[in-house]
Amino acid sequence: MTDSDKQTSDNTTSDDTNAAADLIRRKINSIHNNEPDAVEEVAEVFADPHAPLSKHQAYMREISSSGRSLADIQTAWHTYYAGLPDKEKHEVWEEFYAEHNKQKKSETSNTPESPASHSMSQVDDDDKTARVHAVQPPPAKKSHPKRPGARTVSEVKHQLLSKADSKARVRLKAKQHFQSLLFGVGMGMVVVLILLFGFFNDRFIAPFITPSKQVSSTPIIIDSTTTAVDPTPKVIIPKINVEIPVVYDEPSIQEGPIQKALERGVVHYASTPSPGEKGNAVIFGHSSNNILNKGQYKFAFVLLSKLEAGDIFYLTKDGVRYGYKVYEKKIVKPTEVGVLNSTDKIATATLVTCDPPGTSLNRLVIVGEQISPDPNNNKASSVSASSQQPTIIPSNAPSLWQRITDIFN
Repeated sequence: MTDSDKQTSDNTTSDDTNAAADLIRRKINSIHNNEPDAVEEVAEVFADPHAPLSKHQAYMREISSSGRSLADIQTAWHTYYAGLPDKEKHEVWEEFYAEHNKQKKSETSNTPESPASHSMSQVDDDDKTARVHAVQPPPAKKSHPKRPGARTVSEVKHQLLSKADSKARVRLKAKQHFQSLLFGVGMGMVVVLILLFGFFNDRFIAPFITPSKQVSSTPIIIDSTTTAVDPTPKVIIPKINVEIPVVYDEPSIQEGPIQKALERGVVHYASTPSPGEKGNAVIFGHSSNNILNKGQYKFAFVLLSKLEAGDIFYLTKDGVRYGYKVYEKKIVKPTEVGVLNSTDKIATATLVTCDPPGTSLNRLVIVGEQISPDPNNNKASSVSASSQQPTIIPSNAPSLWQRITDIFN
């Protein structure tokens, strides 16, 4: 072989050696460009709780103990690893390989084998492991025997996933609790609004609402000589512009039937004489009432308190108009039924309503003496002396509050 051929052969050998080295370097660099699996790194950190930690292991313990989801931990680990210089990336892989060597040795020590074969293969195995780890990617995930105080990769992964699932359940549960709270508050507000409406209606709206659809804004003028008598029985009070039908066909003095009759006008109390008879004819009417109750005469006597001694009112019945002049005005308790009895006058008419308007606390009583036609010509009372007497004067219809109270009583 000539010197020229020998030199060419040496150059070829050198080039082949450099190419092989470059290939190995590229493989090692491609391995280190990809970080070790995050789950296996977590398992490595928690495998021995008392072992000292490197910088990289300390970072992994920090993010895995922060309560993040598995996906967040993987993203944080990737970002951290990608920012490391090549030297530190090599350190991460060396730690990774060292941990797997420990696990492999532990697994080998748990497998029965002869001392001779163990001693003969130990050097070869260590040398083989070192050479394989230098050029190959990280080994596949394997399950290893659990050491005392250590956790496997699958256990750590299960813990992380369970933690993420529990957080999702907590968030869902919190959302459901908020929805339940919102529903309860909404229903409570509806109930409160209904109660407030009932209260303000009974105490503020009803007392000042228009007394009746039958009340005219034009003062009523009655001329006994020229004004014809309406065949419909009525009570007429010129001073407060009231002209309302009077119900004479209700025979009961019980609260329920009287409240029903009051939907048709004001009511003549059946246990008292009628106009044109000697004695005291009693007419009861509402002063105000819940706007939800039936009837258009709920506010018939809301302005009755404006009457004073000397004022005139009329009752018409059977084509005759009876005039009465007010001589007494008083407020009594609902149980003071004596105001329904006859007075020392030959013929009187008593108008009764609740007071203050919108309540049933007291009764306003207006008593007028018959001035026309001549009371001396009146017939005797048709009411039997043995007829049943009431124990309480009628009231306004039950308010919304009273209806709710009755439900629970």
